[in-house]
Amino acid sequence: MRFFLGCLAAVVVFVVAVRFLEKFSIYFPMKTLEADPRAFGLVYEDVYFETADHQRLNGWYFPVPGAAQTLLFFHGNAGNISHRLEKIVLLRELGLSVFIFDYRGYGKSQGTPSETGLYRDADAAYEYLTKKRGLSAARVLLYGESIGGAVAVDLASRKEVKALVTEETFSSVKDMAPRVLPWVPFFVLGSKFDSVSKIRGLRCPKLIVHSTDDEIVPYALGEKLFEAAGPPKQFLRIQGGHNTAFLESRQAYLDGIGNFLKNLPR
Repeated sequence: MRFFLGCLAAVVVFVVAVRFLEKFSIYFPMKTLEADPRAFGLVYEDVYFETADHQRLNGWYFPVPGAAQTLLFFHGNAGNISHRLEKIVLLRELGLSVFIFDYRGYGKSQGTPSETGLYRDADAAYEYLTKKRGLSAARVLLYGESIGGAVAVDLASRKEVKALVTEETFSSVKDMAPRVLPWVPFFVLGSKFDSVSKIRGLRCPKLIVHSTDDEIVPYALGEKLFEAAGPPKQFLRIQGGHNTAFLESRQAYLDGIGNFLKNLPR
């Protein structure tokens, strides 16, 4: 009995330690906003809104007069909204208004990040656009980079949206785990971010953007996500690093997303 209890205690300690390490292997929030949109010539509104579990989140809304669609931007797992301004400048060149926000625990947003928490944050951002700003679901585009793509896929699986774009997004934590925590059995991990399963049922138009040079999320996982998706769907292959491909492949990036937008149903 003592041996059994000792083994059980060791397993419990191992799982607790893995879950603790898992959190710090997935989320890298920064609290300080290191850039001001005005330095990039951007007009914006500083926005606060609340989640269903009463976390106050902060975001920036960048209006484009006469824009037919608004892009709801889900950023990656590191930094905060102030580190995405170069990308927002490019996306606005496509004639889109952009709303980007910080997940709980990032920037000026309250709380601590978790998979469930990020999904709740996405719901709150969607509600802000469709209820507080009065946008119809047919005018909301979802855009997610890296882990933000998983958040966007989850939201699209539950809400009506115009279209979905993911960039450098992995298929699932199960597929990524061997690269990040190779010594940990997948079933011990608490996070799933199972986009490959959720994307199968999405009926909205989808664009999967991935770099062949991505040093963090393997190109093969972007292909796997695309293959799992049903039509209508498109794949945009670009070149460059995980965080810099949109700049290194600037024209291909803009042309690919621009053509995708032009072909969306009216």
